[in-house]
Amino acid sequence: MIRVLLADDQALVRAGFRALLDRTPDVAVVGEAADGEAAVTLARDLHPDVVLMDLRMPRLDGLEATRRIAADPALAAVQVLVLTTFGDDEHLFAALRAGAAGFLLKDVDPAQLREGIRTVAGGEALLSPADTKRLIAAFALGPPAPAPPPAAPDGRPRTDRADRLAGLTPRERELVTLVAQGHSNAEIARALTISGATVKTHVNRAMAKLGARDRAQLVVIAYQTGLVRAGDG
Repeated sequence: MIRVLLADDQALVRAGFRALLDRTPDVAVVGEAADGEAAVTLARDLHPDVVLMDLRMPRLDGLEATRRIAADPALAAVQVLVLTTFGDDEHLFAALRAGAAGFLLKDVDPAQLREGIRTVAGGEALLSPADTKRLIAAFALGPPAPAPPPAAPDGRPRTDRADRLAGLTPRERELVTLVAQGHSNAEIARALTISGATVKTHVNRAMAKLGARDRAQLVVIAYQTGLVRAGDG
């Protein structure tokens, strides 16, 4: 069962999402928040698998609420799926910088919403291949990735971009490249003739080595380090 927290300042919107998700057998709504402060508090109290996060809310907006959730080590397993009426690049960039694992517009159809929740709950970034190549490549040219590079074996921080990739095995580099090109675990497994569990293991190890909280940050790092460039894939 995927446990979901709804965060939106409009009660009617929350009621609509709840009604939809209550009819989804593998999803349970465990709480509702009308502002960002409440969203952070409830995330810490309830530890949901996914937070459906509105961007514009009173007291604390969705971006700052997402940043606080993403920065809390106790909430490392909580994935934030941003739902908004704004579909421009600036809002997507801001959501990714804040630590969101996915991004959907509020006019998404019910089937896509359900699948989006399942995708981020399973540890995958919710970005289409087209969005990945267009938006993440552009984002990589802007501010630095939200996650700092891990320390070198001698304990000193790594600052050289190539050094961030030095600890990856050839297979991990290959899989990070495919993830950054927008491929799902299932697609990668089929292409490389390996199991989905093996793909997930390699991707998780690469995330740990690169200091990425989730697949969205892993994609950003792949572009920033030059492992993948716009137009690849």
